[in-house]
Amino acid sequence: MDNYDLIVIGAGPAGYAAAIRGAQLGLKTACIDKSVGKNGKPTLGGTCLNWGCIPSKTLLDVSHKYAEAKERFAGFGIEVGDVAVDVPRMIANKDAVVAQLTGGIGALFKGNGVTALAGHGQLLSRKRVLFTPHEGEPATLSAEHVVLAPGSIPVEIPPAPQDGARIVDSTGALEFDAVPPRLGVIGAGVIGLELGSVWGRLGSNVVLLEALDEFLPMADARIGREALREFGRQGLDIRLGTRVMGAEALDGGVQVAYQDKNGDHSVTVDKLIVAVGRRPFTDGLLAPDSGVHIDERGFLYVDDLCATEVPDVYAIGDVVRGPMLAHKGMEEGVMVVERIAGHKPVVNYDCVPSVIYTHPEIAWVGKTEQELKASGEEVKVGAFPYAATGRALAAGEKTGIAKVVADAETDRVLGVHIFGAQASELVAQAVVAMEFAATAEDLALTMCAHPTLAEAVHEASLAVSGNAIHMVNRRKR
Repeated sequence: MDNYDLIVIGAGPAGYAAAIRGAQLGLKTACIDKSVGKNGKPTLGGTCLNWGCIPSKTLLDVSHKYAEAKERFAGFGIEVGDVAVDVPRMIANKDAVVAQLTGGIGALFKGNGVTALAGHGQLLSRKRVLFTPHEGEPATLSAEHVVLAPGSIPVEIPPAPQDGARIVDSTGALEFDAVPPRLGVIGAGVIGLELGSVWGRLGSNVVLLEALDEFLPMADARIGREALREFGRQGLDIRLGTRVMGAEALDGGVQVAYQDKNGDHSVTVDKLIVAVGRRPFTDGLLAPDSGVHIDERGFLYVDDLCATEVPDVYAIGDVVRGPMLAHKGMEEGVMVVERIAGHKPVVNYDCVPSVIYTHPEIAWVGKTEQELKASGEEVKVGAFPYAATGRALAAGEKTGIAKVVADAETDRVLGVHIFGAQASELVAQAVVAMEFAATAEDLALTMCAHPTLAEAVHEASLAVSGNAIHMVNRRKR
C-alpha cells in the first residue's frame, strides 16, 4: 500500500492548488482525478479549465470581439466590411486554450513533485483512499492527510431531459458547431446569461426562462435593474417568473412548455440549454464507513477551516458551503495545506468577489444595500455612472455604474458593486480595500491614474459622503 503525506481527490482549481502548495511545503503529495478530455485522454484542471470558466470566457471574449466588429467599429471610424464567424474555428481556438492550460497544470505538478493519478478516488475509513485507475487494478493508498475536492456538475431537471444534441447542459453549449437561429436557455443566472450572451452576439434569437420573479437577486438591486434593461437592449429576451413544464425535441426544433402568472405558454427553439445551477459532485466519493457526512443539500459537512468530522480529512471548493467559485476553492486549498504544515492562514469569506462575464460585466464583493438594510444595519451609499468618466466615453463604454456601500457610523466599506466594462478587474481594487477594513474615505483617498475606468470606483467612494468631483452631488459635506 502506497503511503503519502497528502492525498487530494480532485484536480480542479481547489484540488490542484492544494496539491501544488502541499508539495511546495515538503509534503509527499498525490492528486487523483477521473476527468477525461475531448481527446479521450486524462485531463487536469477540473470543470473550470475544461468545461467551465476558461472555455466559456474564451467564447465570451471571441463573441464580444465579433459583435464589436459587426456593430460598433463603424462608429469609431473603422471600416471592416462584411464580418462573419467561423464557429468550428472558434471552437478549435477554445480547445487550444484549454489544452494549453490543462497541460500547464501537468507541468506544474511535475515541477513541484506532485504525483498525478488518473482515475477515481474514494475515501475509505482511517484516511485510506481506494484508487481505481482508468486502466489497471484498483489500489488502496494511505495518507496522513486527505483533501476532498471533487467539484460540481450541472443540475438536471426532469421537465427538460437532455439528449446531448438539441437539449444540452452548459458543457454541451460550448460545443455547438453552428449558431442556432433560435436558442432557449432555462435559467437566467450567471451561467445562463453568459451562454446566452455568447450565442446572442453571434446571431441567435435568445429567450431565457427564469423561475424567479426577481432578476439576479444575489446582486445589488440597482445593478440588477440596470443590467436587465441593458441585456434587453442587446436582444436577450429574459422572461422572469416562469416555470418550465416540459421540453420535447421535435423535427422543427425543441418545444418548451412553461407557465407564468398569465397562464400556459410555449416557445420553439433550435437548441435548448439547461442552466439551472450546479450541485456538489459527491457520487462515489465516500465509502459508507468513511466517517464524512453529506448534508441535506448535498454538501460535505465542514467547519470554518474546511475540516470534516474525521481528523485530518478536509473538504474544499464546490462540495462545501459558500459560493461555487474557483478562486474561493483555490484559497481554501492553500489555507488547508498551510495549516497542515503548521501555518495559521484563514479565508476571509466576507471578501470573496463574484463576477458575471457578460458585457458589460457585473462584479461585486461584500454585501448588497438591500441585504444590509434588511438586517437592520444603517448604511450610506455612493454611486457613480460610467458615462461621467473620460476613459469610458473614449472607449465607447459609457453603460455602467459603480456603487460603494459603507457603514453609516464607522464609514467602513461593506460592499462594492460594479456594472460596466472591466468590472471583473476593477473589483480587485475593492477586495483589497475591504481585506484591510478600509473606509469609504480610505478608498476615496486612494489615487487612481487618469483617465481610467477605476476612477468610477474612486468617485463612487467620494459620493458616499457627497463629495464626488465629476458629478453633481445630492448632498455635500
